[in-house]
Amino acid sequence: MTITAASMQKDVYKEFHGRAYHPEVTEVYANFTSRSGKLSNVAENDKVAFVGLQYFVMSYLIEEWQDFFQQDKALACAQHKRIMSAMLGYSVDVSYLERLHDLGYLPLKIKALPEGTLVPYQVPPMTIVNTQPGFQWLTNMIETVLSCENWPIQTSTTTAVAYLKVFKEFAIKTGLDLSFVPFQGHDFSFRGMFGKAAAAMSGFGHLASGLVGTDTIPAVLFAEKYYGANVDQELVGCSVDATEHSVTCSWILEGEIEFFRYLMQQQAPTGILSVVSDTWDFWTLVTEYLPQLKQEILARDGSLVIRPDSGDPVKILTGYTLLAQPLSSAEVSLGQANAQAQAQGAEAFSYDDVFYQVSEQTPTELMPCEVKGLIECLWDTFGGTVTDKGYKLLDEHIGAIYGDAITLERQRQILQRLMDKGFASKVVLGIGSFSYQYVTRDTHGSAVKATSVVKSGERMAIFKDPKTDSKKKSAKGLLQVIEQNGELVVRDNVTEAEEKQGLLETVFEDGKLVKTTTLAEIRARIDDQI
Repeated sequence: MTITAASMQKDVYKEFHGRAYHPEVTEVYANFTSRSGKLSNVAENDKVAFVGLQYFVMSYLIEEWQDFFQQDKALACAQHKRIMSAMLGYSVDVSYLERLHDLGYLPLKIKALPEGTLVPYQVPPMTIVNTQPGFQWLTNMIETVLSCENWPIQTSTTTAVAYLKVFKEFAIKTGLDLSFVPFQGHDFSFRGMFGKAAAAMSGFGHLASGLVGTDTIPAVLFAEKYYGANVDQELVGCSVDATEHSVTCSWILEGEIEFFRYLMQQQAPTGILSVVSDTWDFWTLVTEYLPQLKQEILARDGSLVIRPDSGDPVKILTGYTLLAQPLSSAEVSLGQANAQAQAQGAEAFSYDDVFYQVSEQTPTELMPCEVKGLIECLWDTFGGTVTDKGYKLLDEHIGAIYGDAITLERQRQILQRLMDKGFASKVVLGIGSFSYQYVTRDTHGSAVKATSVVKSGERMAIFKDPKTDSKKKSAKGLLQVIEQNGELVVRDNVTEAEEKQGLLETVFEDGKLVKTTTLAEIRARIDDQI
């Protein structure tokens, strides 16, 4: 028989707190807040996307605790007593859990902003309080798991929103159809995440932002289970037919031209087909093989997407930035050209028998295709159209994706350099586990803190204000979130009547989810704010 572990989803030291609170305290009121962006992975960030509460309520507060309440009381408490007694070294009194079991539900109330709200730092998107005297220990008992299960989704969503904003910015600047933007950031993070649960949670954060490209199937399952999504009725997440190096290598004897023909003619004659293209010689494929396949590619009913997978993604996609004037003619030696360039803090390289200078480190010898980069090379072969903003747009039968190592910084560099070279921002970029997992709870300073108690029948404001770190100062008392001059702000130490007003609405109360939202609603809210 499986014994529930819901009561043990906490730090060990919280076992003591039920006895440590003042005996006259009957209520504890706390909030979840992202306090600071000083360690944010998003430059100049001022808001955190509030997403993930409904999952926490359904999976932990309801599903896991239902197991506790449905068990025989003695069995439900026995495992808890066994584990906690062993860890603390004395026989733990579980009478408080027995009283909870007798009650039959979690006496908690959670109020929150709508999921999908972009919340400024220092503004709490949720508050939590016990609804029955005698269960004041419960509010902060769940602090650990509340934090653990909520900050990662919010952090991933905030990161994804940052990618989405930049894609949208350059689409507008270059005249790219905005309907393409949700497909430009593709989640490839699954294999690098800290287990499949983390992949699902973070992957949902990616989808919640409004980006729809993903290879993380558990994220789609997560959206259906916890957020009312339905792949039969809406676009939750999508991907395409694609290859990997092991597939390409199986054609080592026949060669890449025959490999491309086989895929296009026999396995994927229509739709989007993505082919990893750097297994051997990427630039030979781009400059020799693709031109040979040009007519077959243009005649195909769909888009062939070229995927480089090594090298500096900025340079592979966009090439090198040439200065307006060449340094010298071919009659001048490379050594002389380098000396001339180095005097200006750069290097020289040969391109079309002329020495050029660039403002970035380069090899001394570059092929013309490397200088141009993939997008320009594809334009030279396949052509395309021009947007209403005057930027070149690749023919719809050909495209490009770089699926690895695309940080927010590199994303902006790629799109800016394409625009500088006269190209619309039509490229798909992969977002991996570095972007979604190289973060911590401190990335946005997310924390749960108690700010009010009822003691001896009187409400008291409590707060944290360590003299050794003023940044950890908390709000105090009951809290109210309002909109002021178009921005969300928090008012602390408000009255009980004021706390009942404001923008925080009851989402969970006494064991029941009382307000729901959907993936579609979250996406719409985020879209309205960016």
